[in-house]
Formats: sequence, C-alpha cells, structure tokens
Amino acid sequence: MIKRESTAVLKRMAATFPVVSITGPRQSGKTTLVQNVFPEKEYISLEDPIERDLAITDPKKFFSRFPNGAIIDEVQRIPDLFSYIQIIVDERKVMGDFILTGSNQFEYMRSLSQSLAGRTAILKLLPFSYQEIFSDKKEDINKILFKGMFPAIYDRNLDVDIYFRSYINTYLERDVRQLINIVEISKFQRFLELCAGWTGRILNKSSIASAVGISQPTVENWLSVLEASFIIYRLRPFYKNLKKRLTKSSKLYFFDTGLICKLLRIENFKQLLTHPLQGEIFENFVVSEFLKYRLHKGLDSNLYYFRDSHGNEVDIIIETGYGSVPIEIKSGQTINFSFFKGLDIFGKLEHGYKSSGLIYGG
Repeated sequence: MIKRESTAVLKRMAATFPVVSITGPRQSGKTTLVQNVFPEKEYISLEDPIERDLAITDPKKFFSRFPNGAIIDEVQRIPDLFSYIQIIVDERKVMGDFILTGSNQFEYMRSLSQSLAGRTAILKLLPFSYQEIFSDKKEDINKILFKGMFPAIYDRNLDVDIYFRSYINTYLERDVRQLINIVEISKFQRFLELCAGWTGRILNKSSIASAVGISQPTVENWLSVLEASFIIYRLRPFYKNLKKRLTKSSKLYFFDTGLICKLLRIENFKQLLTHPLQGEIFENFVVSEFLKYRLHKGLDSNLYYFRDSHGNEVDIIIETGYGSVPIEIKSGQTINFSFFKGLDIFGKLEHGYKSSGLIYGG
C-alpha cells in the first residue's frame, strides 16, 4: 500500500472540523485513503442503489444508523443529504464526525457552500505524486509520462491502454451526461481530444470551436465541465492586477499525462519520445506535480504563468507570502543559457526575486 502525502493533513482536518470533505478526479484514491485513515468509521457508498434509495426516501432512518458518524462516498449524488448532515453535526459538535467524498467538483462544492460552510475542511486529492511512488527508485521519465499516475495502474498493475479506454468511456457516458444535457457525445469526445493537443498552450477558444463545430460559449461551458470533473486545470496568467488574472487567457493542462497520451493516440513510451508534443507533456507533468504538492497539503494552488508582450514566458509563478517564485520547465536533457531567459526578464520586471528554479529533463 502506497502511503499518501495527504494522510497527516487529513487527520488534522478531522481533529478540528466536524466534517471533512475530499474531492478530486474519479479513481484518484479518495475511498482508499479515507478508509485507511478512518478504519473505525462505517463506510457507505451512494453508488449502491439500496443505500441511495434509503437516503432519498427516508434520510432520517439512513442517518440513524451512524451514531458515531460515517464515511459517505459520492455524497454529491443526493444533495439534500447535506442539510441533514448540517443539523446532525450542529447538535453533536463532534470533530471528524462525517467524512465525505465526491468526484463532481461543481455539484459537490455548491452543496458544501450552501449547507456546510464553516463546518467542513476541504481536501483535493489528485492521483499519485512522483514523490509518493518514486521517492526511493528511478524510472524513465517518458515511461512515467505515458503511464500517468492513477493509483489503479500501480496498485493493480493494470494495462495502460485498457485502463484509459475504460476511464474515458466511463467519463463520457456517466459524468458528462450528468453534468450537461448533451445529445452528440461524439462531439464532446472530439472536443476532449482536441484539448489534449492544446496542453501547455494558451487557449484559443475560437480555434477549438471551429474545429469541433460548436460555438465559443459552448467551448467555455465544456471547459468548465472538464474542470468540474478534474480532467483539466486552467493556469491563469500572472498579473499584479487581480482583475486581469481573471480575464486574460489561461494555459490548459490536464491533471494526468497518461490520459493526454491516450487522447493523442500515443501507443507506447517510445512513440512519446519523438512526439511533437513531448515537451508540452513533460511541462504538463511538472505543473501537475506542483499542484499535487500544494493541494495535497490542503493549500490553495497559487500557481500562475508569466508571459510578456514579446512572448517571453516563465512556465510557473508560485505566489507566496514572501514574494513570487518563478519556475522554468524544459524537457531538454542539456542545460542551455536560453533556459534562463524568461527568469531573467521576470526578475527585472519584479525587481528581483528571492528564489527561482529550473526543472529540466536531464
């Protein structure tokens, strides 16, 4: 069993909040984590039709079975339960009473904000991090990029092609249909595949709309669906002006590089070596690792990218209380002075920085 970095923070959350809510991509290891950290808690999944029916028809009877709280999996499937949980935890005032999980970020977070604001700590759990799997061993980076980091691939040694084919089919047929009323699911699949080709690049919604045959508002709507289900992450530009961060174009990244490779029809890691997007996929991997490092500690991401009017870029800007930390990412294995150009330009604009970093493929 691979120990998750979030174990300690999850225990701290349960010691200080009556409810702990874990969200993240489907199959990121949420259920396994909470069952390992809270083995004394009774576990209920609302994927179970019997449990779901009882929770809908007689919620008081449903909760009467849990005098010591419970782990409730996929709780967003019945939003009305959040109000009952609010009443119970307000009466009992027990820390760590209920542990909730969900994989639909939009519905889940909306229900939490309406009923459990101030009563729940929230942890976002992504697939395995590099540190969790490879802290004491080395592996070819392109093999890692190709396999991705979903727990089932490592825990059960699953075939990568079969795993991601099933993952995509389940996502399209279940999650997408739940989130939006869509008739032509094949168009959404084409959209998803095109997004994989935009990884590490500034989004051009007009180009995507034309290629798929949909409107730009539909592109934005579908991107929001991908975000809500933890398929993609939009990295916003770094500006001192907070309003500009929200209005300027974001860069597109996926939470898992194995999924990118499947969507791009890369069949093995050797094909990835010579693929024209290998550099962008490497960059995506590093960005996702920074996200995991922060989110698994219960922190906000606080990640941005920098690009000036001349096209000079820094791939990641980490905003901290001590200032901005620029990080440049290069897939090349030999350090070149050009790798530092963006860092130098950013340093001049920001009047220097206390620390910076270069992550490269060597």
